[in-house]
Amino acid sequence: MSAEQIGMSLLLICLALLVGKWVRTRIRPFQRWFIPASIIAGLLVLLLGEEVLGSLVRYIGFEDAALAQGLFPDFTLEVWGALPELLISVIFASLFLGKEIPGVKKIWEIAGPQLTFGQMMSWGQYVLGLLLAVLLLVPFFDMPPEAGALIEISFEGGHGTAAGLAGTFEQVGFEEGTDLALGLATVSMLSGVIICIFLVNWGARNNKTEHIETPRDMPSEELKGMVAEEEQESAGKLTTKPESMEPLTLHIGLIAASILIGYVVLEGFILLEKWTWGRNTDMEFMTYVPLFTFAMLGSVLIQIVLGRMGKSYLISRGLIVRIQGLALDLLIVSALGTLSLSVIGDNLVPFLMLAAVGLGWSVFTFMILAPRMIPKHWFERGMADLGQSLGMTATGLLMLRIVDGDNRTHSVESFGYKQLLFEPILGGGLFTALSVPLIYQFGPYPVLIGTALLTAGWLALGLFSFRQENMMGALRTMLGRKPYDL
Repeated sequence: MSAEQIGMSLLLICLALLVGKWVRTRIRPFQRWFIPASIIAGLLVLLLGEEVLGSLVRYIGFEDAALAQGLFPDFTLEVWGALPELLISVIFASLFLGKEIPGVKKIWEIAGPQLTFGQMMSWGQYVLGLLLAVLLLVPFFDMPPEAGALIEISFEGGHGTAAGLAGTFEQVGFEEGTDLALGLATVSMLSGVIICIFLVNWGARNNKTEHIETPRDMPSEELKGMVAEEEQESAGKLTTKPESMEPLTLHIGLIAASILIGYVVLEGFILLEKWTWGRNTDMEFMTYVPLFTFAMLGSVLIQIVLGRMGKSYLISRGLIVRIQGLALDLLIVSALGTLSLSVIGDNLVPFLMLAAVGLGWSVFTFMILAPRMIPKHWFERGMADLGQSLGMTATGLLMLRIVDGDNRTHSVESFGYKQLLFEPILGGGLFTALSVPLIYQFGPYPVLIGTALLTAGWLALGLFSFRQENMMGALRTMLGRKPYDL
């Protein structure tokens, strides 16, 4: 494959994103339901590709027609198919660069209830997925037990995690897992946004919060995803002089360094495993772990080192977020554009069952458990976690913007601090990457028992620990004493 073909493939993705943005500005339902332009572009590419347009042309008898393989040449699909595994490392290497990394105690004080709720929700996705696998998917649909991890990978992890685990699925002999995970991620995001908007309107009608700004209250330009000229801000501060080094180049270099550090650490663990327990047993884990989780570790190490050196000001979080956003847009379009609908069609009933269980669990936890686990501002903080569990972190922040645009409840800080202890483990973190290899090596039952215990533990902690603190606070108020008097 030539460099020209790779470049042309990238240009076509960028063009598809422009078309997706144009469609978003023209079709009001896409605006009211906050459908991202990347999802629109990805679905358009899928419709015009081999899986839909090509299949339709072949079905009506034009096997040798110019569009029998879709609108895009084979080399384009080959490049797009390789992009997600590369771009997910960029996304995870960007997670902690430019972020202050506080101590665990501070995170717990600010975001403890939200952390317990988010952990319980995610571990529960494994529990229900594995139960569904061992009770129905394996015995009746001849699916591998690794299918039990698909709900958390797709719902909490999203398109990036699903695409990033393609190599892992292939290594354990569950190649169709990638397409199923990407399909579930698409279903969860599209239906999740609709569910969240429905709940926002329900919350407004039932006085669950005083700060909701429903879509009908938003200006037209904001619904289109445009920023008014007077409100436009810089994408990020300049931390180096352009004549010395372009700031964007510096930040891309830091992301690259994070990925390389992650690669070295991962290869070190693989060698350690090979020289120790892997020498005498058939159990191997690190060879199945994708690079992106260790790229995240690399970013943490760089951030800590720069902080200790007093040089953390060199990183502009705004520029890092823009690079991360570009990688995510490209990833979603390339992943959806190369999605195999035939794999989903061959496993349609299991696919629908996994989607229904994932959606049902997320809504149940928000409606029933969030009010009991998050004592203050449960609707706003729970909505952020609901949006994340049904799409991605950006969806959670979008929902938070709707229910509390002025951040009067300080839910943005709570959600951000919660992510510092959440993302290294779940939603694409280390356990998400290890879940499929663990099920493959040990079977579904040990993983089911372990995740069930973790779900119950986080649930109990959220139900009793913070509720007790609130009761003490109420008692202090009733007695007219200061907090330290009791």
